[in-house]
Amino acid sequence: MKRPSPLPTGLEHLSLLQETLSSLQAEAGRIESWARHLARALTDGGRLLAAGNGGSAAQAQHFTAELVGRYRDERTPFSALALHSETCALTAIGNDYGLEEALARQVSAHGRPGDVLVALSTSGRSANVLAAVAQARAAGMTTWALTGPTPNPLAASCDDCIAIDTACAATVQEAHLVIIHMICAALDCALGVSHAAKSFEVAT
Repeated sequence: MKRPSPLPTGLEHLSLLQETLSSLQAEAGRIESWARHLARALTDGGRLLAAGNGGSAAQAQHFTAELVGRYRDERTPFSALALHSETCALTAIGNDYGLEEALARQVSAHGRPGDVLVALSTSGRSANVLAAVAQARAAGMTTWALTGPTPNPLAASCDDCIAIDTACAATVQEAHLVIIHMICAALDCALGVSHAAKSFEVAT
């Protein structure tokens, strides 16, 4: 049996996370661009759908909660659904059509042209998430991926991707949460309900 790679713990975990967050600085402009796009889509009556499995499902649900509720400052609630959280639909579709279709069929039901799908996967190879992206593209939606290292099929199939280049799945998910918070903050600044710190401005 192949011995697994060493598991980062304690200070090694923190060191890897610090290194990963430093590399994420190069994606700040892309994150702000996503936020501006999402602000336009949501204020035009669009919807955000989010899909993932396991820890990525938790991140997807965190994201939609920030949009339906609020990130920090008071604003209009926006339409956002984490597809895995519809448990009756998820299990019924999985039972009738197979688990690979459990997210895609919900995209077909809820997604409209101009809506946004955010697909999260540490591996970038989850079959049900890939099927959801394919359905979203067919529906005329914008598709964004948050993944681990590239190349991977999810990154290749989406309109845009932010990939975290580390083999540690936990750190990939930790970075994804930071990205989600950055999108939420930049979105609220784009909407004018929040003001960016220092001299940062979000163009409209």
